[in-house]
Order: sequence, then C-alpha cells, then structure tokens
Amino acid sequence: MNTHIINTDSAPQAIGPYSQGVNVGDFIFTSGQIPLDAITGEIISVDVEVQTKQVLENLKSVLEAGKSDLDHVIKTTVYIKNMDDFRRINEVYGTYFKSPYPARSCVEVSKLPKGVLIEIEAVAIIKE
Repeated sequence: MNTHIINTDSAPQAIGPYSQGVNVGDFIFTSGQIPLDAITGEIISVDVEVQTKQVLENLKSVLEAGKSDLDHVIKTTVYIKNMDDFRRINEVYGTYFKSPYPARSCVEVSKLPKGVLIEIEAVAIIKE
C-alpha cells in the first residue's frame, strides 16, 4: 500500500516531529490542527469561536493538499480546553460540515500545544 506525506504552506507547519497529514490508500489521516496562522505561526485569537474557525480552515487546507475536502471527512476528534465552550464550538463546527455528518469524538483536555483552546484531527477519504 502506498503512503504519501501531505505537506502544504496553506496550513501551519508542524511544530514537532510529525507530518501535517498522511495519505494511506484511499484514506487521509491528518495531524491535529490548532489555531495558528499559516504564515506567522502565531495563535490567531483568544476567542474560542475564532480559534475553531481557524482550526477548521487549517484542516481544510491539509485535506485539499491531500486531494480531499471536508465533505469527505468520515471521522473527527475534537480536543477542547473547556467543555463549557462546547456549544460555541459546535456552532462554528456546524457551519463547516453538512449532513450526513462525520463521526466525532470530543474530549476536554487539561492542556493543548501553545496554550490553545481547541485542536481537531480528521480521517477522510480521497475525492474520486
């Protein structure tokens, strides 16, 4: 089975020893995306809704570089700093995905890289 590393300048570069995404067969596995600006590498806001939007834009860029898109996502994992932000995150998340929605897990964690409020990773299939 062929494995291809996904790398794009349209999303933040990895801040550690990992790839933005990996294509294996018909699947794309993304690394968790956090709300960093792709150009500056800086956190874009302290507002959870703005951070969520940036995370999903970064995720979209990685998927597009791997010949997929948000419509082909089959599973996401959402890591959030505070479960009290769940409703606000869901409002933004719901504008990026349409029915039938991908499967999803959402967990509260004690800390995320660079002190951000949200991180999202995805599994998608390649567009035909």
